[in-house]
Amino acid sequence: MDIEIVKKLITKYEPGHMSFVQKALTGERYYRNKTDILAAENKDKDKDAEGNPIRNADNRIPRNFHGLLVNQKTAYAFTSPPLFDTGSKETNAKVEDVLGDDYRKNCTTLCVNASNSGIAWVHYWRGEDGAFEWSVCPSTDVIPVFDGSLKNRMIGALREYQTIDESTGEGFIRYEFWNDRTCETYQRRASDPIDLIMPYFMFESPDTGELVNTYEHGLGAVPFIPFWNNNIHESDLENIKPLIDVYDKVFSGFINDLDDVQELIFVLSGYGGQDLKEFLSDLKKYKAIKIDTDDDHPGGVQTLSIEIPIDARNSVLEATRKAIFEQGFGFDPRPENFGNQSGVALKFMYALLEMKTGLMETEFQSGFNALVRAICRFYGMKCGKIIQTWTRTSIRNDVEQAQICQSSVGIVSRKTILRNHPFVEDVDAEIKQLDKEEAEDTEKKSEYGFLGDSHKHTRGPGAGGDEA
Repeated sequence: MDIEIVKKLITKYEPGHMSFVQKALTGERYYRNKTDILAAENKDKDKDAEGNPIRNADNRIPRNFHGLLVNQKTAYAFTSPPLFDTGSKETNAKVEDVLGDDYRKNCTTLCVNASNSGIAWVHYWRGEDGAFEWSVCPSTDVIPVFDGSLKNRMIGALREYQTIDESTGEGFIRYEFWNDRTCETYQRRASDPIDLIMPYFMFESPDTGELVNTYEHGLGAVPFIPFWNNNIHESDLENIKPLIDVYDKVFSGFINDLDDVQELIFVLSGYGGQDLKEFLSDLKKYKAIKIDTDDDHPGGVQTLSIEIPIDARNSVLEATRKAIFEQGFGFDPRPENFGNQSGVALKFMYALLEMKTGLMETEFQSGFNALVRAICRFYGMKCGKIIQTWTRTSIRNDVEQAQICQSSVGIVSRKTILRNHPFVEDVDAEIKQLDKEEAEDTEKKSEYGFLGDSHKHTRGPGAGGDEA
């Protein structure tokens, strides 16, 4: 690719990507409970005529509602990650082997990244040993290029990330341009403008052995797979960020009021001391103070108390909390919301979370299909229709569920019953175990039955000789 074309592509896509990066970083920051209340302006700037702060307390207390809602969805959808059936046992086994031990962990990372930024990315490549490798790529690193058609197919991907030269300690911004055939690499110093971008030679040419900046990956597709968070490609923070900020502001302000407003305010008249510090010292030390009195100006001390509108604040906090879980499509995990509830009542509690997870599942299914097909294509295996099995993890009434399964015997298939039984996680493994136990029982019955018949036969003639 011509260097001038590279500069034009970066100039075209980088400004919009910077806006996306800011939103993604905000989502990740809120996920880690680093909300805007921690960066609010310090109230010490408000001072009286003598330069003393009007407000001393400056509590900033964040509440991690976004992290809670994201973790709810992640645990609900991926505690038991999706299973894939390509129609071939050999292909299924190979796909499971390639996905590896980190498959569940990568699924949760995909869900968290998509929830925080609106999209997550999987990158796959040919490893040094020639095997298929894949990993979750940071959402902020990838800039997709689509063809603009109704299908909106991805025709390329620009991966942009920062790195440091180990020999000099100098920072660089590196660019990788991927299409369905090649990858080209470029870089520039972090302090340089885009005009100073240069090729970065990191690949060894199979023909000459020299280092080049172009690599023929031979993967048959752009090796980046998008996992959108929902149908509108937005993060989970978009709907609830203003509500979280309101909750943090009201709650922190309430704690500040408790710190700043004393229980008693002293009203002094005819005080005979020097200043207020001496007054507080005498009151604390001697439990008494000096008062100057005369007939015209009688001295004295009175107290006033200020009441903080707790009920009003509690109402605001309660309404805001309810709105956060409603607009965040989750459920409030307060103890009073649970109990010995039926399965229908528990399902109703998860209705909003199921709606949000269902929208994500629809988008993620396309991504997982692309990943499975990439594995099959890499190893030359045929792959037709892919059936995905998703399992939700939620609080449920196991007794009620087990009773439903028991009463369904003879009405629906054994596989369907096992899939819905609360004790079964892997249906295929459970069926194999049941078949194995049934075979062992049949063998034992056959063995014992044969011994019983033989025993009766030998005893017959010896008992009375009637059958001789």
